[in-house]
Amino acid sequence: MAEKPSPLPKMSTVPQSAWQKLSQKKIYFGHQSVGFNIIDGIKDVMKEHPGIKLDIIKSSDASLLHAGTLEHSTVGKNFDPESKVAEFVKFLKKGLCNKADFAGMKFCYVDVRANTDVKNLFKTYEDSITQVEKDCPETTIIHFTVPLKVSNTTWKTIVKKIIGRKTSREDNVKRNAYNKMLLERYSGKEPIFDLAKVESTYPDGRRCTFKMDGNIYYSLVPEYTNDGGHLNELGRKIVAEQFLIFLANLHG
Repeated sequence: MAEKPSPLPKMSTVPQSAWQKLSQKKIYFGHQSVGFNIIDGIKDVMKEHPGIKLDIIKSSDASLLHAGTLEHSTVGKNFDPESKVAEFVKFLKKGLCNKADFAGMKFCYVDVRANTDVKNLFKTYEDSITQVEKDCPETTIIHFTVPLKVSNTTWKTIVKKIIGRKTSREDNVKRNAYNKMLLERYSGKEPIFDLAKVESTYPDGRRCTFKMDGNIYYSLVPEYTNDGGHLNELGRKIVAEQFLIFLANLHG
């Protein structure tokens, strides 16, 4: 049975008082390329909504973090998700710990592919974050689901399937699997920005899905990207709006 369409919340649902509270928060966000798309989207949205007051700084320097700051930087290397977890933890230990009100890191879609051991990756993430939460009780950790890619069937995917190579569909299956583990572990307990849900939701609330082996999985809405993975102007704006709404509703 198809999911009932569920439109994403609108910016107008956030009261000005929530934006004012956000302007007092200190936030750190570790990421790679899709993260830069999101940051660009936030800048786009803030131009349209001058009531949102956030100082966006590209750095991991805790001394630059002040009230009303969204500090962001790259963490680790693409294709090496463990390095991203390790560097995120390192940055917290260098000074962000207990200074940032909120801190979180996201993997990229290239970090989770068909050959990824998602159970082992999730355990690495969970163990590291559990220790961080013990060491940094005054910093609330934000969890992110893994971003998705488009799962359209093209002549390239057909050829790959014929010759036995993995396609973007198998990659997205693993991303869905990781996201399910993360949601089951933290939903209702700790804040999660469900990036994959936003990326797979059309403006009318329908979800972008595909079937494989009798199961239904989510994929990136094709209209949100120009290359199948990175967010274009429309995609980054939609994701940025949802991230800002999420941040405005966060409570430490």
